[in-house]
Formats: sequence, C-alpha cells, structure tokens
Amino acid sequence: MQGIRTVNRENWGNYLDLDAIVRQADAYLTAPSVHITEARAAQSPGSAHDYYSNGDYWWPNPGTPDGLPYIRRDGESNPGNFHEHRILLRRMRSRVAALAAAYRITGDQRYSAKAARLLSAFFLDERTRMNPHLLYAQAIPGVCDGRGIGVIDTLHLIDVAAAVQVLMSYPASETDSHVMQQVASWFADYLQWMNEHPQGVEERNEPNNHGICWFVQAAAFARVTGHRDLLDWCREQFKTRLLEEQMDLNGSFPRELARTKPYAYSLFTLDNLVTLTHLLSTPNENLWEFQLSDGRGVRRGIDFLLPYLANKQAWPYGRDVEYDAHWPCAMSFLLFAGLAYGSDKLLALWQTLDQKPQEAEVRRNMAIRQPLLWI
Repeated sequence: MQGIRTVNRENWGNYLDLDAIVRQADAYLTAPSVHITEARAAQSPGSAHDYYSNGDYWWPNPGTPDGLPYIRRDGESNPGNFHEHRILLRRMRSRVAALAAAYRITGDQRYSAKAARLLSAFFLDERTRMNPHLLYAQAIPGVCDGRGIGVIDTLHLIDVAAAVQVLMSYPASETDSHVMQQVASWFADYLQWMNEHPQGVEERNEPNNHGICWFVQAAAFARVTGHRDLLDWCREQFKTRLLEEQMDLNGSFPRELARTKPYAYSLFTLDNLVTLTHLLSTPNENLWEFQLSDGRGVRRGIDFLLPYLANKQAWPYGRDVEYDAHWPCAMSFLLFAGLAYGSDKLLALWQTLDQKPQEAEVRRNMAIRQPLLWI
C-alpha cells in the first residue's frame, strides 16, 4: 500500500503479535454471523435493515414528564442510549479484520472463506443486510431522527474496507472473489450516499474531528472501489482545507482542546489525520512531508502530542471528564508514523503502550484494530 514504508513479510513480527492474530482468527472460525437485524431500535423510523444510534452525550430532560427533548451534557456518555447497532457493526468489523489478517499471514483459505460468509451476511443477504446509508445515526429523542455527524459511526468500517482489499488482492476462490466484488459495490453505494446526501455533506463540512473522519472514510472506501477522482479531491482538500482549518501553528487542534475530553479528542484527531495521510500519500504526493507555508503538517501535529504521550502528567490542557486514566494507549498512528519517519521514539511507544485496551469507550475511539491490513 502506498504512502508508508513497506514492511516486508519477514519483518511483520517486529511490530505485531502474529501468533495472537491467528489465535484470535481461530476463535472466530466458529463464531456466528453478525446481522444488523439482530437488534431493533424502538425509536427508529426506519426498517430492520437501517442502522440507528443515539448521540452519545444526550440525556433525558429532567424538566419534562417524558424526558423530551433530550439535553446535551458534553463528554458524558449516556449508557441508556441505543448502542446495539454500533456494537454489532464493530463486532463484525473485528471478526472480518482478524480473519483477513490471519489469511494474509498464513494463506489458509479457512480464514478467507469465513470472512466472506460474515461479509455476505452483514452486507449482502437480503434477509439480514445493512442498508448503505446512515439516515438515522446519532438521533436525539425529541429533537431529530438522525444527524450528519452520525456518519462518524461507520469509521470502524475502514478496517473492513482494508480487509476486503486484501481479500480481493489474494482471492482464495471464485466464490470469495464474487463476494468481495459485491461488498465493494455496497461500499460504492454508501460512498455515494455520504458524498451526496445532505447529512453526508454536513459531516464533510464539519470543521473538527468529524470532518477529518469523513475524509478518512471517503478515502478508504474510494480506494477499495477504485474511485480515483474522489481520492484526488480528498488529497486536494487535505492540502488546501483540513490542515489550515483544524490545526494551530503549534500543531494542536484547538477545537478538540476546547472539549471536555481534550486529551482523548486530540489523540483521536491525530490518529485519524495520520490514517488519512497514509491513505492519500503516493510516490508523487507524499503528504507525510507536506506542510503549509507556515509549517503546519502532520509531522507538526505529531511533534505537538508526542511529549504528552511519553509523559501525560505534563499535559497542560485539563483532564478529560471521563476515562482519563485509560489514555494513552497504542493507537495505530504510532506505528504508521513511526515507519513513515523511521522514528524509534514512535515505534517504542507503539511497543510499550497497551495495544489491546479493554475499556469499551477507548476501543470505540480506535478506528483501526488490525494494522497488519494496512502495512
């Protein structure tokens, strides 16, 4: 894959626990298929095939008898909201990504065949498939049935797109190849929706982490569907809009520092900016080294946060209102940027920080769970 220094097969084990990946995939060989139709949201106006979720930080209104309309408490996640579709999507992602990674390691067709069955059940089977839109994502009871910022809920599908690309590149059978082509078509339909529907356009225009995550998804889905024109446009937006709009001169992200979780949001934004850099870089357009005239670029963003990864106690911007003790952990940007820049410091952090955090909220904010699919 372009944009990052190639890691030869014989060196994968220097950065990743290959045995653990295969063991995880072995456990998934007998796991049941995952369907979006397994859970139905009572408040959803859509069908059983339509993804639905509630906004994280919205709570029942204590001033009304029915709790409506919900009110916002920034940074405070409401455990009573409908999260089941998010969980199902991430569960499918984790299984497919692990199986595709194990197939890449071993060449064992059992892994690719199981991944194909899981993908078919989630995206293709007319009885159980998820429709390719997010009309009802991050709905707010009493306020709206869905929002543009709900598009961030499918950020975890970038690992699935990477898995499909791996499985398409090394098809184990004609049946598997056909499934991958059909799943790529699903991604093409979803990409069209998120690029043309008003809610998708709204998310694309968000001037914070949501905007970056839209471009990460668009680039990942454009790559697996061969949408080169959109990749070119995303690359142009990276250079002319995203850095200037979101990064301060010192490499920080001011809109994230203003949140009630400044540390986690800063890491999340940098992680996705690095992923976008990887996705969009080519031999002729090396975004790892690109910078604006004032020096702002992905390298400056890394330089800003690096001291606070090595020594979180020095962080001067306030503690996160929730889950502060669970950060930092080994996010994929440490590996990708460490390889791209040949940085022993970044690679050492990748090796020493926790690569498998158990806290669900932390895992939810890590888009890539199988870096082997990306290097």
